Amino acid sequence: MELSEHPLIEKLRSLQFPHTDYVVAGSGPMLAHGLRDSVRDLDVVARGAAWTLATDLGDPIPAPSGYGRMVLLLDGAIEVFDRWLPGTKSTDELIESAELIGGIPFCPLRDVLDWKARSGRQKDRVDVKLIREYLER
Repeated sequence: MELSEHPLIEKLRSLQFPHTDYVVAGSGPMLAHGLRDSVRDLDVVARGAAWTLATDLGDPIPAPSGYGRMVLLLDGAIEVFDRWLPGTKSTDELIESAELIGGIPFCPLRDVLDWKARSGRQKDRVDVKLIREYLER
């Protein structure tokens, strides 16, 4: 399936966030690079107009990490955060370092590798292995 045809990407596009004010984080970049066929939701880090649009559509709640706030959109398919995980780049740095894939800004895989390696969760260990193998090619 083409990235542009993925249901989560279609939902993200439907929100019409300005691409200069958000970046897809979490496992979304793995989907964009073909390392995953599916993810259960898209994690989006937003600022400015994109954050304002998100908060117009839903009420911010504390993020699960305890760091910042998030808005759940489209039945939880899109999770919009005002900052990413503790110890990662600032919102502005994440957005500025994004790579456009199919017109969507995604976090570079090296950044994804960094935070997944730090998390130590079992599901992230599998992703770390996939990303490392991909980057070595």
